[in-house]
Amino acid sequence: MKNVLRVLSIGTFLLIKSLNAQKNNITTPSFGKGLINYTAGDNSFSTKVSARIQSRFNSTWNYDIEDYGNADYNFTIRRARLKFDGWAYNPKLKYKIELGLSNRDLGGINNFTNNAPNQILDAVIMWTFAKNWELWAGQTKLPGNVERVVSSANLQFIDRSILNSTFNIDRDLGFQVRHKSSWGGSFITKEKFALSQGEGRNITKGNEGGLQYTLRAEALPFGEFKNKGDYVEADLEREQQFKLMLAYTYNLNADAVKTRSGMGDYMYNDTGLYQTDITTHFLDIVAKYKGWSLLTEMTQRDALAPVATNSNGTSTGDVVLTGKALNTQMGYLFKNNLELALRYSEIKFDQVTDSSNPKEITLGFSKYVVGHKLKFQADITKATIDHKPNKIALRTGFELHF
Repeated sequence: MKNVLRVLSIGTFLLIKSLNAQKNNITTPSFGKGLINYTAGDNSFSTKVSARIQSRFNSTWNYDIEDYGNADYNFTIRRARLKFDGWAYNPKLKYKIELGLSNRDLGGINNFTNNAPNQILDAVIMWTFAKNWELWAGQTKLPGNVERVVSSANLQFIDRSILNSTFNIDRDLGFQVRHKSSWGGSFITKEKFALSQGEGRNITKGNEGGLQYTLRAEALPFGEFKNKGDYVEADLEREQQFKLMLAYTYNLNADAVKTRSGMGDYMYNDTGLYQTDITTHFLDIVAKYKGWSLLTEMTQRDALAPVATNSNGTSTGDVVLTGKALNTQMGYLFKNNLELALRYSEIKFDQVTDSSNPKEITLGFSKYVVGHKLKFQADITKATIDHKPNKIALRTGFELHF
């Protein structure tokens, strides 16, 4: 951590020194538009520096505790991040670097990450090499379920659903090709393909399993959402025309070595790392109209051999989590920028991997002061497992995004 802070300090010093030398190229942004917006005097590059924090208070009452005064509670910094983005050499060559500074972001140290903190979230370049074509290279989010690709800064609840925490495909190292097609009128489709390493972010030891293949197709029959609103929860733009996105994602992680595809724990047996093919399907629906918003996701994950075994056929105890899940949420944004939202999520695990069937119902409240850049949120969740009450959780927090 000290090395990370030292690098950030030196980088900030050099950036400020450079900016002081060319003050005429600095624009003064408004709140939420970045701490610094800078374009080189010779127009050879631009950069925007931004930072954000999310603070949380969580309280949970377990049903197996008779005295509700014994609730578990904690205060956390859920996320603290620093982001740099802009273009280099030519506006067609963009870049994004995002660093995680909270303990949640820095966790996951192991031999495969060179026993180093997990601070790099995104380090990717995006090249528009032809009209409506982009090539991405580096580490970033895969084109998976929409709830995961939506930035954690742009959520209408305190955090994402149990569908996402269990089955999302997250970030990986590799490249992506993205294309947009117009079919006449307002009908638009977007196609995205990714080839990646398959073990998640910040892996340094090399490719231990096979490769990961992701294909996503999106249809927008009524045209594009304002300001990329299909990847922003809540209808802050108050769409005056009905907007809809229908999408399907297919992901194959060949010879995967982790319990949740590119995430989770490594699986070992008596000969080394256990490998199996894991496939994940996502179906997404996003709709917005005059303050109303709807997001629905369905997913299914399968594995060729979900139970890890030794060479003699005995189980190692490691299991790939497979099954189906549903998440649907709807919100309405009032004219005073207060939003009420309701979410229902459920998972049906395959019996061979997990016999439980968790469900959650969440009621959320959000007050958007400056959109998602400054907001206060709270939600309350009732959770059940196999139709039996499990817990009630109350969460509050704020987002501050410069």
